[in-house]
Amino acid sequence: MKLVSAWLRIPFWQRVLGGFVLGALAGWVLGPAAEVWFGPLGDLYVTLIKMIAVPLVFFAVINAISSLHGQKSVAALGGRTFLWFIITAALAVCVGLAVGTILQPGTGNLSLSMDHGYTPREVPSVIKVLMDVVPSNVFYALTGIGTRVNAAGETVLAAGRGSILPVIFFAGLLGFAMVKLGDKVAEARKLTGQMSDIMIQVTRFVLEMTPLGTFGLIAGLVGSYGFEKLLPLGSFVLALYVACAFHIVVVYGGLLLSHGLNPLKFFRGAAPGMQVAFVSSSSFAAMPAAMRSITHNLGVNKDYASFAVPLGASIKMDGCGAIYPALCAVFIAQYTGVPLSPEQYIVVLIASVLGSFGTAGVPGTAVVMATVVLSAANLPLETIGYLYAIDRILDMMRTMTNVTGQMLVPVLVAKETGLLDRAVYDNPSTNLGVDEIEERTS
Repeated sequence: MKLVSAWLRIPFWQRVLGGFVLGALAGWVLGPAAEVWFGPLGDLYVTLIKMIAVPLVFFAVINAISSLHGQKSVAALGGRTFLWFIITAALAVCVGLAVGTILQPGTGNLSLSMDHGYTPREVPSVIKVLMDVVPSNVFYALTGIGTRVNAAGETVLAAGRGSILPVIFFAGLLGFAMVKLGDKVAEARKLTGQMSDIMIQVTRFVLEMTPLGTFGLIAGLVGSYGFEKLLPLGSFVLALYVACAFHIVVVYGGLLLSHGLNPLKFFRGAAPGMQVAFVSSSSFAAMPAAMRSITHNLGVNKDYASFAVPLGASIKMDGCGAIYPALCAVFIAQYTGVPLSPEQYIVVLIASVLGSFGTAGVPGTAVVMATVVLSAANLPLETIGYLYAIDRILDMMRTMTNVTGQMLVPVLVAKETGLLDRAVYDNPSTNLGVDEIEERTS
């Protein structure tokens, strides 16, 4: 028990960072064998996250809808949240276009070839995406989060049967039904709240696996990837990382300052969710950590966070849906020697912002979004095939940007609507798992 207590006293972000460094070292030393030896640790971690994702969202949303009744208008909160989703997405597109124009990743003596694993993606219509939000079979929807194989040949968590939006939709209906029935279902409301608390506790247990999962995922990635895939497109990787870092630090930091909030405290509290996002390359995998980060560390109202974070995990994609497609557009324009016209810049901006909502929850969002934006701007789609081989490296930074935005917007809206506990925000914790002090005092 002393060893466990000593482990828990180490800040969560330090444990995850340690797993990252040791995993990278193991992958570098062992090479492809690292994936065989340590890959199962990462697979187990992803499986655990997959296990808790749907029940966590299901009970949390039901509890949130009923609990928010009488505090704040659910419609008003939802509208304000969507507005900030749009604003930050538009800013992200501008960042992607600006960084691409300045760094010019598509210039130089590039000799690119289409990755053999790339196949053009079929882009679903907006009507189909909207129709799929309503589940034809509730139980099928509740088992809809599965896995997919990414461009690097690795299995990652994804919306296997559409997205988590059908779960949110049905849970929201149940929540509104409980509000309508009032005292008749008081016991059901109480039970739902208790189930939500149980899933939050289970989430804390699972999050303790994050350092080991990080070790396994990074060891397998470094061991099997190799640097030869990165060399031809190193300038594009650099441009994407610079754009995402600028958006996170400068744009998000500026929005926090405009709301009277200290950005350093936000990043300290949000760090665990950002770390999980970077390692897992999945907004769904990072969702439990993101919810815990903004409630436990940053003081956002738990009921509002239970609604906003799962919604953001489906449709808030600043990295995959805004920066990446914009950068792809600039890259291919530079590579082909045909500059973008002012009209094409506007099309890229509008298509990126609207497309991120229209492809909500579709597996391989970044590839689909790039297809949507390039098609709308009448640009050739070959660039996606060129970049497909390094998608896993790109996806790490894209996803961290996505999840940071998914945590930022609830913090901003909570500040605007009085749902933010400033005492918690100004003294953020970094421990998301089994907090020893909480356990002793509970």
